[in-house]
Amino acid sequence: MALSGGVDSSVAAARLVAAGHDVVGATLKLWGGESDSGCCSVSDVDDARRVADALGIDHHTFAYAEEFEAAVVGPYVAAHARGATPNPCMSCNRHLKFGSLLARADRLGFDAVATGHHARVAVGPDGRRRVARGADAAKDQSYVLAGLDHERLGRVLFPVGDSAKGDVRREAAALGLRTAAKPDSQDVCFITRGDGRAHFLGRRLALTPGRVVDGRGRTVGAVPAVEAVTVGQRRGLGLPGGGPPRYALDVDVAGATVRVGTEAEMQVAAQPVAALGWAGPPHEAGRLDEADLAVQASAHGAPTPGRLLPSGTGDGTGEVRWARPRRRVAPGQALVAYDGDHVVAWATAAGPPRRG
Repeated sequence: MALSGGVDSSVAAARLVAAGHDVVGATLKLWGGESDSGCCSVSDVDDARRVADALGIDHHTFAYAEEFEAAVVGPYVAAHARGATPNPCMSCNRHLKFGSLLARADRLGFDAVATGHHARVAVGPDGRRRVARGADAAKDQSYVLAGLDHERLGRVLFPVGDSAKGDVRREAAALGLRTAAKPDSQDVCFITRGDGRAHFLGRRLALTPGRVVDGRGRTVGAVPAVEAVTVGQRRGLGLPGGGPPRYALDVDVAGATVRVGTEAEMQVAAQPVAALGWAGPPHEAGRLDEADLAVQASAHGAPTPGRLLPSGTGDGTGEVRWARPRRRVAPGQALVAYDGDHVVAWATAAGPPRRG
């Protein structure tokens, strides 16, 4: 049981114990630097250990700092260096929680790894397992688990995936667990709210001051670090007041420029993608790349109807063609496609998007 020190994993462990499983708690120590997001801190490890004690199960702490640096932090910094905005939580899930931890569990002879994610494992019409949305729509975490394949999902349990968050907290309180009222973790664990992203990147990159230009190439503002700007950003661009809001449309690190535009210019008809992956072969309703899907562009964003179309070159590129224009997605962000509640495909936003 991956015990994070939060309420969800605490109740998930309690449910497994109550069901008669032989459970061992494992906390991953991933980040050794400052953190105020509610994970990876000394207090979280202590909370996890005390929950394990209360449940009468063994508890271990596994150090994966080097793997976390290589698989999550390093790629995060490299993505910003080229003007992209990545999803570090997705990388952590794929490479650490359902990579390194699952491999260690196999070596130690465990049957499965369980976590406190609000998600479910569903079996599609083709018999293949897929990640599915959790019962609590407001807490659903299926987006950050996209990419977990049929084989790994056969060795994974999500004990609270069928429950509402309020019920989980009430259950924790009834069991007397110290995590019952603990706030949920937020944001990126290795970036503190006080310092922010630019400060973190500045300790690992030579940041580039840049011009902010309009569609005609005229300088209208300035930024201290092009690498810290995200497509869709409105504040912190050094723009004068007055007039309609303007947003970052494109980030060009090599050219040290950020191009801005209006809300209308943020709307696009299609979004280029790379690293396109599928949860399984075509399902009974027809080819997935011809089906109308709901495509989600952030962990808690509203899904947008669209079609996921491979380029046909076999290199994992393609595009999401939206049913109606929507805001462009920052390069590096994940796009996750759902058929109903089931994750059927995922990709990474590339650029530039197509407006018409």
